Amino acid sequence: MKAVVIEKFSSLPSIQQVADPIPASHGVVIKVEATGVCRSDWHCWQGHDTDVVLPHVPGHEFAGIIAEVGKDVTRFKVGDRVTVPFINACGSCAECHSGNHQVCGNQTQPGFTHWGSFAEYTRVDHADINLVALPEHLDFATAASLGCRFVTSFRAVVDQGKVSAGQWVAVHGCGGVGLSAIMIANALGANVIAVDIDQGKLELARTLGAVAVINANQVADVAEAIIEITKGGAHVSLDALGHSLTAFNSVRSLRKLGKHIQVGLLLADHATPPMPMAKVIADELEIIGSHGMQAYRYDAMLSMMLSGKLAPEKLLGRTISLAESINALISMDTTNTPGVTVVTQF
Repeated sequence: MKAVVIEKFSSLPSIQQVADPIPASHGVVIKVEATGVCRSDWHCWQGHDTDVVLPHVPGHEFAGIIAEVGKDVTRFKVGDRVTVPFINACGSCAECHSGNHQVCGNQTQPGFTHWGSFAEYTRVDHADINLVALPEHLDFATAASLGCRFVTSFRAVVDQGKVSAGQWVAVHGCGGVGLSAIMIANALGANVIAVDIDQGKLELARTLGAVAVINANQVADVAEAIIEITKGGAHVSLDALGHSLTAFNSVRSLRKLGKHIQVGLLLADHATPPMPMAKVIADELEIIGSHGMQAYRYDAMLSMMLSGKLAPEKLLGRTISLAESINALISMDTTNTPGVTVVTQF
């Protein structure tokens, strides 16, 4: 099959012909119809993830058609249209038995623990636990955009943040995760403040429901600006970027008893950000991590999409070819293209 292969971290990947994947007895092989280009893929290419062994094929948010099924798979068959959360659970550990597949101790992640979806085919383990059947009306590009950024934001806002109508929600960073969080929080009736340094992304945030926007390059103090707008601070604030400064500002922008949700990955130089712990203690703040979402929770999200309350297709930006994905990947930290870039041509 054709695939994008990383042979050396931070060096230019290439398109190569590589061996087709083989499904485990409990897994499937999926013909990839669409795959998103995500900041996590950029971290993979940079070598920030210790699970990655070279040579490597990145890509972890995808949708497609089942091409091959392992002998122990019972819920899915060849030809089914499917997607998958980026964390693949084992279904057998204590975390999985409690329903918390997103923190499975034996998890695998396509594009990280094994070769991913910047390819014509990829594999999924423990398919009966991890696959999500796609409604017929949902196109592959939109479905692929759900797999990491949108579902991560859904869990962060709905399950971890427990956002409710009338609350103030601050979203720091208006990439795919942040824009998804803005749309979801708005659908729940929250008042959303979007923060970014790119005016184009902030304007897109407005169209998705942000009631106020803050250009961090144009204010002296982001947290103080949020506190002023909200008359006391955000009830829930998300770092959707994964940066020492955005994490710090997110906590500082909270009102008493507020919740900071860390969604963006804090890696490399940002792995140990400073925190205003005196404020955390005095105001009894909560600092909560959010990492992916269980496959069984897709039903709630898909229901909101079917009703029209959520429209992730509005987050789609460019559709590109597999060859073009190389430049999209390596330039991700230096370009500010609004919306989600999705590979649809293989």
